[in-house]
Amino acid sequence: MRQLQRSRLLLIILVVVLVATAVFILLRKPAPADEAALTYWTHTDPNRTELENRLIERFHGIEIVRSTYGSQEISELVLTAFAAGRGPDIFNLQIENAHTYISTGQVVPIDPTTIGFNSVEAIISEYVPGVLDPVIHDGELYGLPLELTNWAIYLNREIFRNVGLDPDIDYPQTWQEMVAVSARIAQRENGRLIRRGFDFRYSDYLIGIVPMVHQLGGQLVSADSRRAIVGESAWLEFLYFFQEWGPAGRNLGSPAYENSRSLFNDHADEVAMTHSGLYQQGRIKAENPEFYESEDWMVIPYPVFEDSVHNVSSSYYGHYLMVSADTPRPLQDEAWQFIWFLLEHAEEYLEQVNIVQPRRALMDSELFQSMPYSQVFTEEMERAEVVYYADHSAELQELVREAVESVLYGRATPEKAYVRLRTFAQAILDE
Repeated sequence: MRQLQRSRLLLIILVVVLVATAVFILLRKPAPADEAALTYWTHTDPNRTELENRLIERFHGIEIVRSTYGSQEISELVLTAFAAGRGPDIFNLQIENAHTYISTGQVVPIDPTTIGFNSVEAIISEYVPGVLDPVIHDGELYGLPLELTNWAIYLNREIFRNVGLDPDIDYPQTWQEMVAVSARIAQRENGRLIRRGFDFRYSDYLIGIVPMVHQLGGQLVSADSRRAIVGESAWLEFLYFFQEWGPAGRNLGSPAYENSRSLFNDHADEVAMTHSGLYQQGRIKAENPEFYESEDWMVIPYPVFEDSVHNVSSSYYGHYLMVSADTPRPLQDEAWQFIWFLLEHAEEYLEQVNIVQPRRALMDSELFQSMPYSQVFTEEMERAEVVYYADHSAELQELVREAVESVLYGRATPEKAYVRLRTFAQAILDE
């Protein structure tokens, strides 16, 4: 109990520091020259920036002041900005980070007539079934998806061939095979990895890592939302896997290294596989067109454990555009009109940025069907679950991160990490 109280105190101190930092940053940031302008905050993506800047120029409405931030930075900055009363008019976040703004009343629902629809149901009919469920509350719609994303595994064929593996036959289909293949590819210098077979996206546990527990029959939270970290055997097998994976085990990867999806685009001899979405193709094409046009890369499905009880892929998630409740009422309608203007250019987003807006027409289009490996992503979506989203998503993700890293680096046994994770996660649910 003392440890829990101490952790809560540290969390309170952290929040205070973040708020103070945000206030300092925001007060230093100059306001738009035109007080009627709308501020739009979004995550960094050079290809999308180029497209959206062009679209903003073509938008015949209010002035839009667009700002970009790192994918991890933006969720913290939006949170602290709202706490300081200086939040953006329009923003987009992953649903597991955005959901809390709906329940706290910090964003406003869309008036369908503002964008030419006569009802919320008419808007919903434009989209793939279920993708708007996370942003519907009491029959009102609080967000529209800029992109719906699921991940698969990108593979560098050349690295496979250089170590005597046939990428079309020897690609890993199970997590046990992923360990074996990564061990064969890995190269080290004084104990430090200079080439990895595969490595995880350690910043997004709920999307790309927790589904491994679901494969084994465990759950992050029970269906009735009353129990946390369900299925002891599944969680222990999961933690034992990461104990073997990390520096304390076979030393195949860890958060200490540069994220693998950035290195993958370089086509350097540093990482053979990475976990990413369809959008990764747009980044490869922009950063390394020669590699993109080559036959040296491919996309494969998310592995499963040999003893899996559920055939699930990594979770899918959406980046939802929302409008602040602090924005003056007449400007709220203009904000939604701008959002819909962006979303009316779904084919340009797909063609130029490789991000998918889950509109029925786009998913059925020849353009989507012709994208490299789009069929792999479609099949992965069919076996994927939506990422866990709730007001406490970020807290649970942080606890999972702590548990995994404690066994990765040998700071705790899987048994101790499991008990601590379950105790603290349950305390969050009980509160």
